[in-house]
Amino acid sequence: MYEIPLFKLNYDLEEENAVISTLKSKWISTGPKCAEFERLFEELIGVKHAIALSSCTDALHLANYSLGVGPGDEVICPSLTFAATVNSIIYVGAKPVFCDIKSYSDLTIDPNQIESLISNRTRAVIVMDYAGFPCDMDPILSIADKYNLKVIEDSCHGPMSEYKGRCIGTIGDVGCFSFFSNKNVSTGEGGMLTTNRDDLYDKCKSLRSHGMSTMSYQRATGHATEYDICEVGFNYRLDDIRASLGIVQLNKLKADLIKRQGVRKMYETSLSCLDEVIIPFSDNKEFVSNYIMPIVLKDSSKIKRDFVRNYLHEKGIQTSIHYPAVHKFSVYKQYTRTLPITEYVVDNEISLPMYSTLKDNEVVYICESIRKALDKWNSTVTNTK
Repeated sequence: MYEIPLFKLNYDLEEENAVISTLKSKWISTGPKCAEFERLFEELIGVKHAIALSSCTDALHLANYSLGVGPGDEVICPSLTFAATVNSIIYVGAKPVFCDIKSYSDLTIDPNQIESLISNRTRAVIVMDYAGFPCDMDPILSIADKYNLKVIEDSCHGPMSEYKGRCIGTIGDVGCFSFFSNKNVSTGEGGMLTTNRDDLYDKCKSLRSHGMSTMSYQRATGHATEYDICEVGFNYRLDDIRASLGIVQLNKLKADLIKRQGVRKMYETSLSCLDEVIIPFSDNKEFVSNYIMPIVLKDSSKIKRDFVRNYLHEKGIQTSIHYPAVHKFSVYKQYTRTLPITEYVVDNEISLPMYSTLKDNEVVYICESIRKALDKWNSTVTNTK
């Protein structure tokens, strides 16, 4: 076990009591708790419609599917993301077209490169709000409007993160959120699809449950006695047990994110003296989720990055990397292309511990350990010359 883990689950007796209450209600599949969870999420981020799903991957799949993306189409997306972003494109038979990120200090998709990748087969763009920091949506929406493209926001890192006063996941055609166990809102597994479009809401709500015209809870409560299958759908429902956890988590979210802001500021202060470290998004002024705390090493290599990570692990500090480049995975070799900024970042990024209860002295210890690791590396390199 690490003395300072990468993440700590923000759970207490409230979550336990919520689950017990749902179990006692005798209704544990999709029902009133899911409906409440969806309503609270709509209010929280200011979107017209929210649909609770069993994962963010489901949301991404439904987003592509409902927007009409299919075989022969192309979807522009980042490679610096989790594989699910790209898998969702493959699920509908389309081709992912990988786009580079903006810079070592802004790890979101580069709008300037998006336009150069558009072909007569391009149908949509998927953007990913890395670490909860918003993509540059104005030029992205302008490009989408110019070429009649759909915009899918992979907002899995950013519940309540803002872009110019609007919550991400409410700006494009569809937003997709994750409630995996290490996310800001944690239900173990789970996701949410958001949209302001009534047509997409109706379609995705039906597709969530096999294309059925009515759900089990509606029939159990006497609001319907039978159902029709209107189209071939999927089993992407969230259950009320996990929805009850999500309700508690949503009620805690704003306070948790405010505390994370303080942790981020402490990191920025403590890392400011390390010339060999880039702090991405250091000029951001928006309210964001601070899902993770990434740093990028300057003039570095994967060997050096791994040396620093191993040193931190020896000191009881857990780290991670977000993410391996998707376009480098074996399964995507046929789609690979050169992405120089992404490729440097994936070899030199370190995700440091980030959670709201991380103490100032722990942040100082982490940053001091990074300094010592870099000093040790530099000394070792100098002595071998």
